[in-house]
Amino acid sequence: MSQTLSASEAAAAIRSSNLTSVDLVQRCIARIEALEDTVRAWTFFDPAYALRQAQEADRLHRANAPLAPLHGVPVGIKDIFDTSDMPTENGTVLHAGRTPVEDAAAVALLRAAGAVIMGKTVTTELAVYSPGKTRNPHDPSHTPGGSSSGSAAAVAAEMVPLAIGSQTNGSVIRPAAYCGVYGYKPTHGLVSLYGALAQSVPLDTIGVFARNIEDLALITEQLMVYDGRDPNQRPRARAALVDTAAQQPPVPPRIAFVKTPIWPKADAETQEAFTSFVASHGSHVTEVTLPDWFGEAIGWHGIIMESDLARSFAREYERGRERLSTTLRSMIERGQKHLAIDYNRALGQAERLNQSLRQIFADYDAILTPATTGTAPRGLDTTGSPIFCTLWTLTGAPAITLPLLRGANGLPLGVQLVAAKGDDARLLRTARWLAKQVMS
Repeated sequence: MSQTLSASEAAAAIRSSNLTSVDLVQRCIARIEALEDTVRAWTFFDPAYALRQAQEADRLHRANAPLAPLHGVPVGIKDIFDTSDMPTENGTVLHAGRTPVEDAAAVALLRAAGAVIMGKTVTTELAVYSPGKTRNPHDPSHTPGGSSSGSAAAVAAEMVPLAIGSQTNGSVIRPAAYCGVYGYKPTHGLVSLYGALAQSVPLDTIGVFARNIEDLALITEQLMVYDGRDPNQRPRARAALVDTAAQQPPVPPRIAFVKTPIWPKADAETQEAFTSFVASHGSHVTEVTLPDWFGEAIGWHGIIMESDLARSFAREYERGRERLSTTLRSMIERGQKHLAIDYNRALGQAERLNQSLRQIFADYDAILTPATTGTAPRGLDTTGSPIFCTLWTLTGAPAITLPLLRGANGLPLGVQLVAAKGDDARLLRTARWLAKQVMS
């Protein structure tokens, strides 16, 4: 068996007794030990504990216990999700040594699905902008993006087949694009945030990383379970992500190429690459222009995020502001000054945006747009710009980035697809169809 087994392949091989969880985890451990000094994706990793989990998974298999969909498959956990058996330090010295007594909902669901919790992956400071230690696996002199830096890099470096992260602006899509893996941000509210670091309740969304779309569907379907402890959630049937993503669309999808009003923020190489990409798929892709007022979404998002950071991190600011980065401290201080009327007005704009987008989604299966302004910037003092993700995070729409393009420097350039809120299964199906069109 190859180290590059996908999660779906590994789960099937374990189920059919062609692979043990111990064997798979040992391969992942070897990969981590070979590359961690360069990539630096992990903030907590105990190989002996990972192996004990795998041994227990194999014992259950030998005992003919029922096997869950991710039985024995290793998953990396961004270090903002509480874990009862590992530290959760949220990327800040202010939380050093913090060990929760309860798993976050997402972690508990992954354990119930049979996953081996491989360890905790690096996050930026309190999941905002200040970089952690992680480097881009394609070129260690470039950023992996953020804030889910370690999760994206660990999957890209084949240390684990799956990882989870979070997005409040561009923290799943951007690092996935920079690291050349598939990243998926579900519709806001479909995955419980209970036990995850809270930044902004209207914006925070759990996301996933994998090396193919089928694996994104597999892990996310296990996470889409109603949890009454999360105020964003409501009871609903679990989406059939795995079955739908694997289907051939009944008719070729129609895709809208949307530059958005922030198109000038994309570098020249990105603009040229997307213009060429759209031209080569012209029978399926049509350019659609958004109203100019969509450009105001960046400001609305900023008011919401900064105000909520000021509230969520009030304790950290009051007790340890000198230990916070200048960037985060400035965001909190701006948030302290925003008026309630401006905050509520900004919140109300999300529905206005979605109403306008529904007119596009009535005619198109998905929107195609850049995931980032360009390839991963050189330097480790930045995580790059999230600006091509901001609009879709504000609207709560599902988004996925596909590693279909490359820059002149050889680094990945992500193609982002966005769908209407709640249309996650069809988004994954459309994304898989588009990826096959490009790769065939």
